[in-house]
Amino acid sequence: MKFRSQEWFDGRDELGLQHRSALRTMGIDFDQYRNRPVIGIANSWSELNNCNMNLRDVAAAVRRGILAAGALPLEFPTISLGEEFMKPTAMLYRNLMAMDVEETLRANPLDGVVLLCNCDKTGPAQLMGAASANLPAIQVNGGPRSPGHWKGIEIGSGTDLWKYWDEYRTGKISKQDWSDLEQCLSCGTGACNVMGTASTMGAVAEGLGMMLPGSSTFAADDAARMTVAEESGRRIVALVEQNLRPSDIMTSAAFDNAIRLCMALGGSTNAIIHLVAIAGRLGIELKLERFDELGRTTPCLADLKPSGRYLVHALHSAGGVPAVMKEIEALLDTTCMTVTGTTVAHNLMGAKNRDAGVIRPLSRPLRAEGAIAVLRGNLVPLGAILKISAASSHLLQHEGPALVFENYADMLARIEDPELDITADSVMVLRNCGPRAVPGMPEWGAIPIPRKLQAKGVSDMVRISDARMSGTSYGTVVLHACPESAAGGPLAVVRTGDSIRLDVPQRRLDLLLSEDEVSNRMANLKPHASQHLRGYPRLYVDHVLQCDKGCDFDFLRPANDEELKFIPPVVGRS
Repeated sequence: MKFRSQEWFDGRDELGLQHRSALRTMGIDFDQYRNRPVIGIANSWSELNNCNMNLRDVAAAVRRGILAAGALPLEFPTISLGEEFMKPTAMLYRNLMAMDVEETLRANPLDGVVLLCNCDKTGPAQLMGAASANLPAIQVNGGPRSPGHWKGIEIGSGTDLWKYWDEYRTGKISKQDWSDLEQCLSCGTGACNVMGTASTMGAVAEGLGMMLPGSSTFAADDAARMTVAEESGRRIVALVEQNLRPSDIMTSAAFDNAIRLCMALGGSTNAIIHLVAIAGRLGIELKLERFDELGRTTPCLADLKPSGRYLVHALHSAGGVPAVMKEIEALLDTTCMTVTGTTVAHNLMGAKNRDAGVIRPLSRPLRAEGAIAVLRGNLVPLGAILKISAASSHLLQHEGPALVFENYADMLARIEDPELDITADSVMVLRNCGPRAVPGMPEWGAIPIPRKLQAKGVSDMVRISDARMSGTSYGTVVLHACPESAAGGPLAVVRTGDSIRLDVPQRRLDLLLSEDEVSNRMANLKPHASQHLRGYPRLYVDHVLQCDKGCDFDFLRPANDEELKFIPPVVGRS
């Protein structure tokens, strides 16, 4: 077969010579790879991203696999999105990284690509870019970090930070305890080791069929991670030779499988935004109702933090993602194709649940329904999200007075004020934290419980925002209020003292005001003015879609089949 890269290397005489000579300047003898595929290794390694620090070693293993399969590996860097360092949020730059991946693939002589990811936004950004470029692709993640231990307790990164931060704020642990915890919280390379966004998106990539089965949960320091990376390098060559592309794998049915898997795992709310965005690149309209429909019929089986007791290494020992998928096999479309070149059904033939305490059987679920609920109502006409598995059951039906914070700075300034007029029944509302407002929709939704209430034993309250929250967080937190306040959503007109009703069984979130009152307030709402006048943030504010569309850019989603199928010509071909 003729490979795409041959248009560069076997093209018009002077251009072909120039391209082959460019390889020779790198010490590569093109004659050894003539008529063989060229495979890109998209590496999101960066010293600004601690989660991805092992990807240099992973890339070396991938390279071995590509060479063993007789192809030419060419590694290239992309921007890297690290949750700890990037402000205001890595989410602001997800679309930029997706563009980086897409355009690098489109512009260069590559026949396929291995996508190396780990931290939360790196995985979905790569899948978005790969979906748009639609070259054969396979994803490999860096894996979760091994757990640390503090006072004999196994520490889960993220989730336990929020827990012990509350204890430190309220004087339950000492300054020395807090310092000791710092030494144990992130013990080594890798992503958060709870079922936060990084682990969720790794699992979701498996569920979509874009990662080798069982590969996402190997620990970052497990030698088997390098073995599976090498196998992925061999596998991408076969995908190119079979011309099996992301659009052949990430179908509507595959997205349904990924949603069910996310629900069964108690996965991160962020997965909803990312799945919608990836699907949108393929012309698949993935509506929020689909998440709720599948969530209502998919039990939560994995007893994992932040919803349960265990860390990701326990999931891996129990059989990993394939074991969870095996338990819900009857709910999946097992005819879907995967990067193995075979179907989900074939991949699950040998899967087995090795620990029914970590992965509950379908007959004895952790929760009868999935982890995430989609809410509607006059406060969120385009939807909002609540992670039921991490919420308090007594708050799933709640009515209380609103306490409104105008923005994140306002919340930080007032939340610990002893004179703050707040009770356990109050509904805290945080606005101007959505995609356009900050911009980037930071993970600010898990508003802290005021210290004065924690001292009275209050550990959870209803909180509502147009922000996101970390996949490692927990609590009765309504997120992704859509449209956001900065886009003229009803959240913008809520006033302190207004009554709000949350009814999760009915999937409702309502501002208890008359239609006329809401309409009058909306009519007098002043448009949000962004402070960003130039650069990428300006581009983001002008073109970002709302979260029900995945917060992608309007110009990156194909508007019709013609745009979806368009492949730009290679300039300078013979």
